[in-house]
Amino acid sequence: MATNREFLYRRVHSLLGVIPVGVFLIQHLVVNHFATKGPEAFNKAASFMEHLPFRYILETFVIFLPIIYHAFYGIYIAITAKNNTKSYGYFRNWMFYLQRLTGIITLIFIIWHIWETRVAAAMGQEVNYEMMQENLANPFMFAFYLVGVISTIFHFSNGLWSFCVSWGITVSPKSQRISTYVTIGIFIALSIVGVRALFAFI
Repeated sequence: MATNREFLYRRVHSLLGVIPVGVFLIQHLVVNHFATKGPEAFNKAASFMEHLPFRYILETFVIFLPIIYHAFYGIYIAITAKNNTKSYGYFRNWMFYLQRLTGIITLIFIIWHIWETRVAAAMGQEVNYEMMQENLANPFMFAFYLVGVISTIFHFSNGLWSFCVSWGITVSPKSQRISTYVTIGIFIALSIVGVRALFAFI
């Protein structure tokens, strides 16, 4: 019975990491990328997201609760999991290790980012281009955001590989090898989007 619960918990953890958390990450990166078109374009995109119908309900049930479950169960996995050198090779074991490491970095980054944006907005500050520009003006904070964004994207992209394996989408070694190339491509593409957005604010 405990094994069945563990299996279910891991499935839910994996699914939430892709849907809806992963989908939200991509949407967030796209909105931020509007900064490359200038302050007005970013402010317009951010304002659109701010004024979505039922925004607080969507944020609670589609973003915050899934992230909380994924984060806390992810910490449990990171603490209890061990690299399996017999089942996977050197490269995949490094990906396994980096997945856990970037998970911790991502959690710290998300908490800070929520504090700087959502909490600040609740206290009356407007989330706009000028706000982000001011936050990233500090070189240390820019470096923190750069590491945080890349870690978050890696965690999602590499997590897609694990998702495909755990859900039986990629079973054979060949399909898993193809999935590796695809997820690396996703990581590179999203990293370009995320990094370009950060530099657009400075």
